Amino acid sequence: MSDDTRLNEWFVPKFGPLKFRVFIGLMFLPYTGMCVSFTILGSMLAPTISWDRVAAISIIYGLALGISAHAADSLGSKRKPWGVYFNSKDLWKMVALGLIVAYSIAAYYIIFYVPNLLAVGVLEGFFVFGYNLELFRGRLHTDGCFIYSWGILPVFAGYIMQTNILGPIPLLLSALTAMISYVHIKISRQYKELRRQTVDYRSKKLEIYLKIISFGTIAIAAIAIWIRATL
Repeated sequence: MSDDTRLNEWFVPKFGPLKFRVFIGLMFLPYTGMCVSFTILGSMLAPTISWDRVAAISIIYGLALGISAHAADSLGSKRKPWGVYFNSKDLWKMVALGLIVAYSIAAYYIIFYVPNLLAVGVLEGFFVFGYNLELFRGRLHTDGCFIYSWGILPVFAGYIMQTNILGPIPLLLSALTAMISYVHIKISRQYKELRRQTVDYRSKKLEIYLKIISFGTIAIAAIAIWIRATL
């Protein structure tokens, strides 16, 4: 696969205008959905559920990760698969708009309900630039930072959004989501490298694993919502 395009990836739609397809691809929706699912699972651990807060934290991460962080990743990466279709100005607009809306929603809940969410918001904002934009010469663009920022903190965010505290149960869950994130990033890096070389049975096999991890996590979150909603 050429470095300048990923339009034939499994998560990119085969229909619609070119820029629409590229934009959907840039968001890496199955992977974003996995991260959003971590926030939902964290939320579902709370003794009582405020469903507006579940929706809010999902939207916050959907915007901040799905749009802003991935646009920043395209800006910071040496290989710019989407840069052929979106220039730097376009990508910076995505970064700014996604973060402005996400942090505006978060600010409302921080001010009126869950002030401790601010700590997670500051950390996640730092990683959007430190990890995704690859500041500090890319020293934070590591598997460990990926696991912490998009595997552990989302669970904390979901639970804190409901309770304004962090207890042992979300800590235990975060150990599991960290493991899932670790397996995901390891497979993803191997998959992308194989795709750059050729499309063969090895990359197809890894693609199946990535689908199982992402869609499996989303399914578990959906089941958790159903269980809590019917209690």
